[in-house]
Amino acid sequence: MTVSTGVPSGWPPGGALTVSSLSFASCYVYAPRAAGVLAEVSRRICERVKTIDALWLPGYARFVYQATLCDARLAAVFARDVTLVPVPGSARSGAAPWPALQLALAMSAVGLALPVWAGLRRQVAVRKSATAPSAARPSVRQHFESFLVAAPPSALRRIVLIDDVVTKGRTLLAAAARLQAELPSVDVRAFALIRTQGFLPHLDHLTESCHGIIRWAGGDARREP
Repeated sequence: MTVSTGVPSGWPPGGALTVSSLSFASCYVYAPRAAGVLAEVSRRICERVKTIDALWLPGYARFVYQATLCDARLAAVFARDVTLVPVPGSARSGAAPWPALQLALAMSAVGLALPVWAGLRRQVAVRKSATAPSAARPSVRQHFESFLVAAPPSALRRIVLIDDVVTKGRTLLAAAARLQAELPSVDVRAFALIRTQGFLPHLDHLTESCHGIIRWAGGDARREP
């Protein structure tokens, strides 16, 4: 196993992240502040995924596979030479499963049939963003420095990071930067099952394919859209 220590190799002394942008895709919408029935359902879906609900998770994973059959851009994300890499949760990586790992395994099992490599690990725990005040949430750099990368499979060429929920995109951008620092020849993209729409007053759609960019801008991650 190769463990990165000391000064992060992907983070120069000037403090600017070398990975300036990361393309991502998503299928579900989560509206934590919106009113109405659909918004409430979106919160239930998010909770089920976060708690690794064995009854519901395969169905959400199956929806992603079915979406690839009618969305050519999403199908291209999950091309046959891709390896799925689940993003660790906020806790230090151990033997216990975490949501992104179970989601990646479910997605592979229900139709995508892609290999899953849990080679990105959390060597130091970070504060859980969902329960922290906005100003206390981990920065991109804190996420970056908490990750380590195990020795990869020899055939690794393209990676799709798998996460359960994306909000600003700090975790995904940091994960991509850590992988690129260790594996500079590997193409890295991202997929988050659910994207947060924090300021919607009402939610019109629970499912909506999205293809966007997470950028390094002004010293922080910025998700578009």
